[in-house]
Amino acid sequence: MKIALIGYGAMGKIVERLAVEKGHEIAGVIDESGSSLSAAELADKLRGADVAIDFSVAEAVGRNVEACVAAEVPLVEGTTGWQDRRTAIEQVVREGNGAIIFGANFSIGVNLFYRIADFTAELFSKFPEYEAFIEERHHSRKKDAPSGTALKLKEVVSRHIERDFTVAATRAGNIPGTHTVGFDGPADQITLTHTARTREGFASGSILAAEWIVGKKGVYEFTEIIDQLVAK
Repeated sequence: MKIALIGYGAMGKIVERLAVEKGHEIAGVIDESGSSLSAAELADKLRGADVAIDFSVAEAVGRNVEACVAAEVPLVEGTTGWQDRRTAIEQVVREGNGAIIFGANFSIGVNLFYRIADFTAELFSKFPEYEAFIEERHHSRKKDAPSGTALKLKEVVSRHIERDFTVAATRAGNIPGTHTVGFDGPADQITLTHTARTREGFASGSILAAEWIVGKKGVYEFTEIIDQLVAK
């Protein structure tokens, strides 16, 4: 594939390296200095790519989606912190006959963790003496808090646990992404934890998503098509 990269920070550089190792071509890079580009200008730079992968900033997601739709380039949206605009952004994609796949987290391990959390929450829903909680910890450079992954975990657990529960967020130093789902009862506590050692898991997942979405139209969430991705 010819992949256009939107955002060329730490994640963008890892995606570039892994994509080239898999035999893909980097069709272009829009780094932080490209934030002043209009949607039309960005679309011109994206034309000719098979797919775009965005790990930039939440503020730029709307423009990036508009540009990809105009350029007829499917988009893998790895940036978080834009969920309050999700309805409007999905409308842009559908009305423009575009394609986007997004996710709170593109790590395969995290997406399997969602399923473990879902199954566990269903079990604990039968024992109301246990109260659920979620904790997440990240490095101080991460802006959104709670993380998109933590919010997705709350969505998953809340399918089974009716009582509201808290999501705690910590930002400090160089902490790798760590998410814990817990159930606390009178006599004991059960916790499930996912810890990211490197960012390569997120980058690998985004490349899998890019390979999957080429040639498709519509709006997809990474968690919804994880079975198809793993099967490949």
